[in-house]
Amino acid sequence: MQFYQQTLPHLRSQIKLAAALSLISVFPSSGIADTPTSQASPSLQPSQNYSTAEIISESLTGDVYSDPSKWQNLSLGDLFSSGWNKPWASPPTGGGGAPRQGWLNADDGVFYRLGLGIFGYNNQINSGLNSYSGTISVYTPLNQRFEFRTDIPVATATANQNQTNFGDFQITPRMILSETKNTTQTFDLTFRAPTGNSINGNGVAAISPTYNFWNNSWKGLVLRGGLGFTVPYSGYISATGSRSTFNANLAAGYYITPHDNSTFSDTVLYVAANLMQDIDNRGPSSTTTLALAPGIRTFLGENWYFLGSVSVPVTTPEAYNYQVLGALMKVW
Repeated sequence: MQFYQQTLPHLRSQIKLAAALSLISVFPSSGIADTPTSQASPSLQPSQNYSTAEIISESLTGDVYSDPSKWQNLSLGDLFSSGWNKPWASPPTGGGGAPRQGWLNADDGVFYRLGLGIFGYNNQINSGLNSYSGTISVYTPLNQRFEFRTDIPVATATANQNQTNFGDFQITPRMILSETKNTTQTFDLTFRAPTGNSINGNGVAAISPTYNFWNNSWKGLVLRGGLGFTVPYSGYISATGSRSTFNANLAAGYYITPHDNSTFSDTVLYVAANLMQDIDNRGPSSTTTLALAPGIRTFLGENWYFLGSVSVPVTTPEAYNYQVLGALMKVW
């Protein structure tokens, strides 16, 4: 999963769609992991005809993990005819046996039903404006083709200026283009609302269309990534130095422990590469930023996970010295 560099002027997002938060239900007390760890209450039968309310309710609160027959292949050819009338069901592991899970600093590529609390630290020694961020992110599938990702920046703080504020709220409608056992492709459209303060690098409205993919064809090796653009169009664009950018992500990781391992199950080690290229004339030059981000994700028990990643730029000029992300995640 590549998320959240809220305090940098080059980050994405946009409009005030906070009403979509009503789609986020309260987490049930007993959750289920990305891959099944327990049985939930009986669910609607796959052959049943669903009302819209049943599709949404089952996707958000039903048992979407225990019955593999609820999942189905989805193709680009039936994009507008298949999957919209069925509740979301967690897909199986890939052809190599790896689970479909999210990583920090990596594009998603697949759907989830979970929430994260993410802490970020951005080190900028040259400017002295080190910054911190706290974000709540929630993934809420509504059917087999469509879900929302909601990013709530509860706090962004800039050191040496005693400025702690709410950040720029983001909401992302996500659509599965195609999904097989080995591969998933999605299209995301992130809207960023200028709800934050420019002193923290926020207060910018932007839109970010992104193509994502996920693949597992051999053992525990997972490849994922994406291509897209971020286009700021309103707010404190000049004050924050926001630019229109082309963005690319590619990540590779290997699951070193299975889910039924007694300790540190579902542990994956990975490296993500993130490229950001300025494509507008808002600055005197066009800057290319390439950062490498090693990371880890591991299962803690009771459907809780720990995620961590460190991003380090390898091109100059450096937008930052390094960034640290850590998260606790709950799957339900």
